[in-house]
Amino acid sequence: MSFAMLRKLAVSALLLIACLPLGAQTDWIRTGTNLGVDKVRLAVPDFKSSQGSESLSTAFNTTLWNDLYQAGIFDLVSKSFNPTQAPGQPSDVNLSQWASPPPNASMLAFGNLNLAGSTVTVQGWLYDVKNPQTPQVLGKQYTDGATVENARLIAHKFADEIIFRLGGGLPGIAESKIYFISSRTRNKEVWVMDYDGSNQKPITHLGSIALSPRASADGSRVAFSWISKSGWDIGIYSLELNRLINFPHFGGTNSAPAFSSDGTRLAFSSSRSGDPDIYSVDAASGGDLKRLTNIKGPDTSPVWNPKTNAQIAFVSGRTGLPQIYTMDADGSSVTKMTDQGYAISPSWSPNGQFLAFAWIRHYGPGAPGAQDIYIMDVASHQWVQLTHDGGRNDFPSWSPDGRHIVFQSSRTGHDEIWAMLADGSQQTQLTNNGNNSMPNWSSK
Repeated sequence: MSFAMLRKLAVSALLLIACLPLGAQTDWIRTGTNLGVDKVRLAVPDFKSSQGSESLSTAFNTTLWNDLYQAGIFDLVSKSFNPTQAPGQPSDVNLSQWASPPPNASMLAFGNLNLAGSTVTVQGWLYDVKNPQTPQVLGKQYTDGATVENARLIAHKFADEIIFRLGGGLPGIAESKIYFISSRTRNKEVWVMDYDGSNQKPITHLGSIALSPRASADGSRVAFSWISKSGWDIGIYSLELNRLINFPHFGGTNSAPAFSSDGTRLAFSSSRSGDPDIYSVDAASGGDLKRLTNIKGPDTSPVWNPKTNAQIAFVSGRTGLPQIYTMDADGSSVTKMTDQGYAISPSWSPNGQFLAFAWIRHYGPGAPGAQDIYIMDVASHQWVQLTHDGGRNDFPSWSPDGRHIVFQSSRTGHDEIWAMLADGSQQTQLTNNGNNSMPNWSSK
């Protein structure tokens, strides 16, 4: 077959792909992030509560509903469709009422919240209303101090139990944390918040500039870059000791640290030898320094493949404008992932299948398009755009379950933290005070 004929066939194949409906082009993303399965129709009536527990009950019911909605795997029954009497315990449940229209539910989450002195107790159940013989899937009881924060925490725990059982065995993210940079105290410090944007508070009080926070997989440490007395250094904050711990100064400008998922190594960018290059060190001591890149042009933003720790994705300007590359953890087998525009801020999905990153595909004066978040399948280099021309979008970070992405966006006029499902839907603003940037989603 001639080259001309091969070229014609290739063009025809590309045109065929381009003509497919958008859903057909992106099914591989929804499948890979476990969002392509049919949603479970779940009814979640307000839990019955004792007198005097109104604030706790409101916090619990609101949080539980929001957690299950944000999971992206449920079709929640509108509360207006619920029967008049909500069940507070198993003996109250009429399965046929919930299994029939208008609720037409497959599953029912229900229970009660009781206040006794300074203690709150929540009992919760999950029923399969289509299975009258053995309907109970889950039954849990939680007891804690009677505070609004504890009521929210109990709701997070119960939501995660439901998501684990109905979401293919993946742990829920309701108890996970997001670390980020905020300037709301005038300095740029490391902050933390719950996955849904609540409980925002500073972690560091450096009185300086901190950037690029990255949590260890076990939730015990946060690495970041900051301006110390020595210049741009890598800082390690112990969440167990609530203080900075000693870490070496490597010379030059040091930035963009990232833990391997087993917590043993830390990759970062350093200009100690001239151009910024990627190095790795022992994450505990800062010893055993290894140079992974050594080529003209800046290399930065390393992130480990969390599935294997055998690969690192990074950004390099070795060919001009920054592009996304991958390499083996020893610096070998360098592969260019993007080949146009301006691509930065890679983040590896928990299953090692995808890279999320920020990309201006057509870069230059007068070029169409903006900086948006994309996902690329690492094996095939197929990609899909998740945000669309809503300000400048950057610094994507995957949730521990691989179903969500948190990112920075300027769509409101200044930088804020947003979250979305990994297919780009359900985009939700999490911060609205000051300038907030560089989020990192931690499992704890």
